Amino acid sequence: MPLTLRTFLATAFAGVVTVSLLVAPAGAQGTAQGGGIERFLTQQLAWGPCAAFARSDDDRATFGNPAFDCTYLEVPLDYAHPEGRTAKLAMLRQKAQDPAARIGSLFTDPGGPGGSGVGFLPNLASGLAGSEVARRFDLIGFDPRGVGASEPVIDCSNPVEIDAERVDLDIDTSPAGVAQTEAEFQDFAKRCAERVGLDVLANVGTRDVARDLQIAYKVVGDQKLTYVGFSYGTQIGAEFAEQFPGDVRALVLDGAIDPSLGVVESRLTQARGFQRAFENFATACAKRPDCPLGTSVPAASAKFQELIKPLITKPVPAGATGRTLGYPDALLGTLTALYSETLWTFMQEGLAQVARGDGTNLLRLADAYYDRNADGSYGNLLEAFQVIGCADTAGLTDRAQALDISRQWNELAPFRDPGLGPSNVLEQCSFWPVPPTSTAGPVEAPGLPTVLVVSSTGDPATPYEDGVSLAKQLKARLLSVENDSHTVALQGSNACTDAVATRYLVDLTPPAQDTTCPRQPT
Repeated sequence: MPLTLRTFLATAFAGVVTVSLLVAPAGAQGTAQGGGIERFLTQQLAWGPCAAFARSDDDRATFGNPAFDCTYLEVPLDYAHPEGRTAKLAMLRQKAQDPAARIGSLFTDPGGPGGSGVGFLPNLASGLAGSEVARRFDLIGFDPRGVGASEPVIDCSNPVEIDAERVDLDIDTSPAGVAQTEAEFQDFAKRCAERVGLDVLANVGTRDVARDLQIAYKVVGDQKLTYVGFSYGTQIGAEFAEQFPGDVRALVLDGAIDPSLGVVESRLTQARGFQRAFENFATACAKRPDCPLGTSVPAASAKFQELIKPLITKPVPAGATGRTLGYPDALLGTLTALYSETLWTFMQEGLAQVARGDGTNLLRLADAYYDRNADGSYGNLLEAFQVIGCADTAGLTDRAQALDISRQWNELAPFRDPGLGPSNVLEQCSFWPVPPTSTAGPVEAPGLPTVLVVSSTGDPATPYEDGVSLAKQLKARLLSVENDSHTVALQGSNACTDAVATRYLVDLTPPAQDTTCPRQPT
């Protein structure tokens, strides 16, 4: 079941520069949250039509399907003060197609942070139509606090401001260039504080999403949580496992974030993953006629920069859109396509277009990454990515460390390096107005039942090694999948993976030992 480009990116996006880290709040382990939340556990959900939950024309067309119904779940905005302000989480459901065989609810999150589970679920459900999973589970996609149709929503920038951000190069490594970039970070932080509110910014981290998920599974009537998380969704699942190990029925965590990585390694793991994915693409491209990168894989990184560097000073028209493709969007469009080998042919043609002075394909890929709608408006995926990321991990404050990370990025991922030297620029989170609610650390979840971690050998955004590490921390079964895409389970692209995940979810039967699913023919 190939995902549409837009939905795939909402599903798979895990960030291109950093990934968030994970830790449970002190004293949070157990099977129940603290006092004061009883009224949230007894709420009655008002399931109904989904039209009001749509955030785009695509959503409006899809959400009209009578197979789906939607509701809001009320949760405390601040769990330390459950009597105070509340948040509403959007949820979309497809009921079990065989009510007599129904097991319970299967919650799913598509990643990000910032991906909409409400927007993702219809596509996932379409691919699962007639499957044992769809027959036996209510499928529920939810928008985490601040995301998508949930309220209050993270909305820091208007379309004009986002458009301006997209054409800003931010590649000047001189002191003046660094100061300009950091001024933009400060401006974004100020807008978020003013337009979203400090109380929201302080309470949108993964720690609190896991608490929300505990309320959600109880309110829908399940005894324990059954959950499939993709990419950043694995962080939600691992956080839930650490806080509430006794509340887990089954977890499938696909495209894992490794919570044990230190501050430097967490920022470099993706450099290795994306360079590996780029070289895999270059290898495949070299076998095709008219590959714009040529036939030498070792030279492909330099050839790629040779193609797109002229866009720094001279963007090219993007077909009939009336817009142009500049260097930032050309690089971002390429990174986007590296998330899935199903996009490689589209990217290859896009690079060939750039050589001819046309930016159509790469701009379309960059638009999908930015969650841009046809009318020029934007979803809040990338804004939520920044805000939730800063709630989960502190920004760098050491310029020497920032410079070292930049230098290593250039060495590990030369296809991304325009040759201007490393930069000591700090990060968005370095200027954040509220402190993070989590810190880095390995997962500890004593009493957790056996869970399933899925890791693809060629995953660019959450490299294979991260899944190996998370499986060890959770004492989980590891399912290795030989492919070059970011996430694979229950998506119809690998029958072996889908079969293993199905048996685990339905029967609670994980593989007897770590196992591997071979590459599927393309």
